[in-house]
Amino acid sequence: MSYDHRLPLLEYVDKASERLSRSELKVAELVLADPRFVSQSTMAVVSAACKVSEPTVMRFCTSLGFEGFQQFKFALIESLALGLPSTLSSITPDDSVETITTKVFDHSISSVDRARRFISVDELTRAADLIIAARSMLLVGHGASGIIAADMEQKAAVLGLPCSAPFDPHQQFMLASTAGESTVVMAISNTGETRSVIEIARLAKERGAKVIAMTGSDSTLSSLADVVLAVKTFEDTDLYTPTVSRLAGLVVVDVLTAAVSLRRGTEHLAHIGEMKEGLSRYRRE
Repeated sequence: MSYDHRLPLLEYVDKASERLSRSELKVAELVLADPRFVSQSTMAVVSAACKVSEPTVMRFCTSLGFEGFQQFKFALIESLALGLPSTLSSITPDDSVETITTKVFDHSISSVDRARRFISVDELTRAADLIIAARSMLLVGHGASGIIAADMEQKAAVLGLPCSAPFDPHQQFMLASTAGESTVVMAISNTGETRSVIEIARLAKERGAKVIAMTGSDSTLSSLADVVLAVKTFEDTDLYTPTVSRLAGLVVVDVLTAAVSLRRGTEHLAHIGEMKEGLSRYRRE
């Protein structure tokens, strides 16, 4: 079995544990419990710590799809540079501020990297095409998703078309009701099951609008969309967990904004440059 590089290595090790032998599982448990120790150790040190033979450590690595211990260790070092996944960065009530800082950064960085690994460039391209073809854009989301919508509305000048991201569900409904073929709607919901967002997307589609769904998984919302931007993160409902779906969504908005702006051509980019220069002078005055 080869290593699926879209998955963070520690998540992959955790998922693979169920098919490892009992002795190989001891190596997996050490990797998950203290990945930094393993990344800094020789195969001999790791085998001694696990109380298994060096060939067992080697079999553990090859069972995961690596050529050997060194290749596995290099992949582990790279993975640690992107932060520990959520399974190893859960915050507990007795954590110090220093520990919380490390865990929140690790959780956020690894989640954004997960979104990068799974995002579809083809779907991003299709979303950019829909925005370029539209004459107006409606952005819909609630809670953290509403923050993503508001951020994209702020980039209307760069996108090159009028954008609206009302927080009031009634306003969202009214704008969806008056949408047409020249409207593109971006409906944002990490779960894809937020009832009002689904209804707005369904209504806009009935009126002839194109719908882009930004969601974390296959869902009711994604089934309604013309384009699905699957933003996969380590989001959960733990009390102390940061809202990483929001962070990843904001990054995807930046990617999409840049793609649309560049595809509009040199004249549009020149206008954007002039706008930014004027804005810079305005801020200094």
